[in-house]
Amino acid sequence: MTQNANIDSLVTPEIVETYAQDGAVCIRGLFRQDQIDELTQGIEENLRSPSSRAKVASEPDDPGWFFEDFCNWQDIAAYRQFIFDSAVGEVAARLMQSQQARLYHDHLLVKEPGTRQRTPWHQDQPYYNVEGHQNVSMWLPVDPVSRDATLEFVAGSHKGPWLMPRTFMDNQAKWFPEGSLDDLPDIEANRRDYKILGWALEPGDAVFFNMLTLHASAGVDGNQRRRAFSVRFLGDDMVHAPRHWTTSPPFPGLEKELEAGAPMDHPLFPLLASAST
Repeated sequence: MTQNANIDSLVTPEIVETYAQDGAVCIRGLFRQDQIDELTQGIEENLRSPSSRAKVASEPDDPGWFFEDFCNWQDIAAYRQFIFDSAVGEVAARLMQSQQARLYHDHLLVKEPGTRQRTPWHQDQPYYNVEGHQNVSMWLPVDPVSRDATLEFVAGSHKGPWLMPRTFMDNQAKWFPEGSLDDLPDIEANRRDYKILGWALEPGDAVFFNMLTLHASAGVDGNQRRRAFSVRFLGDDMVHAPRHWTTSPPFPGLEKELEAGAPMDHPLFPLLASAST
């Protein structure tokens, strides 16, 4: 990434305002090719040696393959270098309009060529063990992504309400009890009723979105891989919200170290940017 002097030209007041209003923005040319190359090496290392948290999110008869893995920054040097040595934490803090930015977790998402499996419309925050409004997720592809295969967002949906999180493959309510939150509307069948955002992306481009912003993506046609690295960040008002169920991703034992409502000040969530530093 360019250094802080050039962040001003990329994360402009207009970009910050758009993020606040729409809950999603695209920033072009945010990362250098050498950063993308190194991150790609980390992704391939992750694919060769998945963690115990990894899962396949496509059906066995899918001609492609949708793979996810979580929370590997401590084990994969390329991930650590990308997260800690770039200025991505500063970008996150500016978008959140927060004095600080903490790492929440990393998330690898790979759709191999021919993958039919959609990523259904959903919000991220209901799956998590945090509450608050100052947060942002970065979604960064290391392969070119067409408009048809990109991540899409419903503008303004980050303003609420929370909607029922369900499993992607069998639509089960494994988190909040059935009926405790409203279900998602059928966005795909009524696309004209929503302001849907999405961008074709080249390596070095990144999208940033609030954890409550409704988002989805299609499968991947043709012979193009879609390897994407996502990093989630926590701002000033984010606090621990222990759940009575297993969150995605889980943080086993954290409820014994951070009480409900406590700031996420813990070694698992290191500080990446602070106004005091």
